[in-house]
Amino acid sequence: MSPTTETAGTDPFIHPALFYRGQDDYLAGTVPFIRQGLDRGEPVAVSVPGPNLELLRTALGPDAERVLLLDMTEEGRNPGRIIPGVLRAFADSHPGRHVRIIGEPIWAERSELEYPACAQHEALINLAFTGRDVTILCPYDVTRLDARALTDAEATHPLLIDSTGERASAGYDPGRVIDGYNTPLPEPTPTEPSRHTTLDPVTGDTVSLAQARAMARDQARRAGLTGERVEDVELVVAELVANSVDHGGGRGRLGIWPEDGMLVCEVHDAGHLTDPLAGRRPAPAGQVRGRGLLLINHLSDLVRVHTGRHGTTVRACFTTARP
Repeated sequence: MSPTTETAGTDPFIHPALFYRGQDDYLAGTVPFIRQGLDRGEPVAVSVPGPNLELLRTALGPDAERVLLLDMTEEGRNPGRIIPGVLRAFADSHPGRHVRIIGEPIWAERSELEYPACAQHEALINLAFTGRDVTILCPYDVTRLDARALTDAEATHPLLIDSTGERASAGYDPGRVIDGYNTPLPEPTPTEPSRHTTLDPVTGDTVSLAQARAMARDQARRAGLTGERVEDVELVVAELVANSVDHGGGRGRLGIWPEDGMLVCEVHDAGHLTDPLAGRRPAPAGQVRGRGLLLINHLSDLVRVHTGRHGTTVRACFTTARP
């Protein structure tokens, strides 16, 4: 059930989806992939949800120490963080070598709000790694995920693997997923409106950085965040506003509100985001400017973006309590 290089064509990058049913199926599709890499002296990383991570750790025994093991529920809680912070970070640390990664960014407990960002992430992997000597195997639990997730997996992965073997995906079309989930974000439904007076504090005017920072601190504390998380919200809001000033015509609308166990920070402006990988490339050493979206992805628990001819909306979310 492991992907073979013969199916890769002329591109050294291989990106299969593994459709599995139960633990035995999962191990049959992942452990040989890992061991083959170790036998060949290739760097191997695994980033999957905690229960599956422990399953693999046990199955690998002493070999687990030779694999970078990461809990995807932590490293990839925000799907926008996975390419720069997990996949590229590992691949770039081993230049000139073939790298193997198992990444499982979509699991049944992902919320409806998170899912579109997850699907877009899987599609964007293909853009981020074209021409790279990397194999990224993405497991999908067919017993717990819905038909939409499995159909999207066929669109975002050129190679499909299950218990019957491997095959080219007839539905491969990552652009459909990238564009298909670039839809207007859900209308805000803030909770505790009596404590929220800044849902739309500025309309048609640039918010000063000082105003934005003060608003962010106040709303973060009201939402129950403390310490470094308050500082994270403040920094993200400052970057959202600065990005809007730089790329959105100097005018924007900022909103911060509590909703469903999260603090939501949003900026809408007249700009148009043309680079689908914006905020998902690691910043080169020494780069000072152009890191705003990367930082926003790194600090936030979820980032959603909608861009089109009427402008761009970036919504960064911070978990305050489970709904």
